[in-house]
Amino acid sequence: MNSKILNVDLREVSLEDKYTLERGQVYLTGIQALVRLAMMQSASDRQVGLNTAGFISGYRGSPLGGLDQQLVQVTNLLQKRNIRFLPAVNEE
Repeated sequence: MNSKILNVDLREVSLEDKYTLERGQVYLTGIQALVRLAMMQSASDRQVGLNTAGFISGYRGSPLGGLDQQLVQVTNLLQKRNIRFLPAVNEE
């Protein structure tokens, strides 16, 4: 029953694939999906000839905890797509 071996082609993968892969499947957390969404919007705009920019802001500890950390980790990928993340302060 388990004696059949699947013939599966393997390919090289990197941790950045979740943000840079244009075709195929990627596996993401919800927070990573939000980050990828901003990048996909940028790509979609470019495909139709729009020159747009993105701006994301928020404060640490917001209800979407971890989003700011993920955005900081991919700052270089965001900058290539003209997207800026500016952490905010929730203080008066």
